[in-house]
Amino acid sequence: MIRWTWAFLDRPVDTFADCARFWAKVTDSTVSAPRGENDEFVTLLPASGPAWIKMQAVGDNGGVHLDLDVDDIPAAVATATGLGARVVVEQPDYTVLESPAGQIFCFTPAARNASPHPAPVTVTTAPDGTVTRLDQICLDLSPADIDADTAFWQTLTDWTHKSGRRPEFSRLRGPDQPLHFLLQRLDDPAPAGAHVDLASSNIAATATWHESLGATRITDAEHWTVLRDPGNTLYCVTSRDPYTG
Repeated sequence: MIRWTWAFLDRPVDTFADCARFWAKVTDSTVSAPRGENDEFVTLLPASGPAWIKMQAVGDNGGVHLDLDVDDIPAAVATATGLGARVVVEQPDYTVLESPAGQIFCFTPAARNASPHPAPVTVTTAPDGTVTRLDQICLDLSPADIDADTAFWQTLTDWTHKSGRRPEFSRLRGPDQPLHFLLQRLDDPAPAGAHVDLASSNIAATATWHESLGATRITDAEHWTVLRDPGNTLYCVTSRDPYTG
């Protein structure tokens, strides 16, 4: 059973400080003290409620991976590998794996005495009153990988699977989780990847605010806007309700 889901934002080391300041601002968080052998890890600590976003300084272009808190890491690894995942690295307190399509994720230890029904994560209110919440991980999958990885994540999480509003999308939603999964079928073959989505009460206003903080607007669509953060990594602002997703 997955107790808690973390969005792990991996960002290039040379822009990491700017990225940490940006994501802390747009999620109304403060940046924790760094940890790790090279001070490469931080957690974004919200003003209230539990944390659900971590960041890592990396030597490449970065991206997004998932940390899944579980009670029994060896049992979770056995389940995942039985479904087609591959172990990448085993550490004393966590294990790094790849989904069948190649998406990186980690099994990490659930907090001791964690509440079975944790408090919901908090929303962010921009200076103009617009409300947002980083509430979704979008798994970007090639046409050849979408069916296998959808089945993998559905079985691994045991979350509810529903079709999206467009045929290239479907969703996985779990109880008492800070993040949902959106599975997106790409038009062309590509390595598996992921990006974060923020629900917003006003997409245009949120995009403009983010631009003022260092983001770059890429594309405006009917229900979402694509931007790049200061680390040149794509993310989306969407029209979902920040309170209900």
